[in-house]
Amino acid sequence: MSEDVVKIFHLEMLDRHALVPKQHSADFNTVMVEPADPALNRQLYRDVGAMWQWTDRLTWDDSQWSQYVGRSSMNTWLGFWKGERAGYFELDSQHDGNVEIMYFGLLPEFIGRGLGGIMLTAAIQSAWLNPDTRRVWVHTCSNDHKHALENYLKRGFQLFKTETD
Repeated sequence: MSEDVVKIFHLEMLDRHALVPKQHSADFNTVMVEPADPALNRQLYRDVGAMWQWTDRLTWDDSQWSQYVGRSSMNTWLGFWKGERAGYFELDSQHDGNVEIMYFGLLPEFIGRGLGGIMLTAAIQSAWLNPDTRRVWVHTCSNDHKHALENYLKRGFQLFKTETD
């Protein structure tokens, strides 16, 4: 397979009890962004995604960011390590009880500290907060952090589709 071929992995969790949490740290917490802040999402997308070739939204204007972030189904959460912003995740509540982890990642200076599993645990727990949630799903790809897929699997996600792009 050519090096420029990207593998996309689609994962799901169908039961809140399938979560295998990473041990929590008192130094880590998450806060939901209220009210929605399109400029913050744009900056986080750029800062977190730069290393992982996130490019789909780089051309979005203010109106597109406002429309995306302002949807009632969208929540953005910030992860803090010892009071410093360490990363973020976006949760999109979709039809039929589906919640997608749209974007998830750490700022570059927080990578390698073991925070990915802690923050992913928080993202999954947040997705299951709504009692109507029936499925939490996410996709990652071979351009993402080398441990991304492993982290999702360790937290209890099951792979349901793999594609190449």
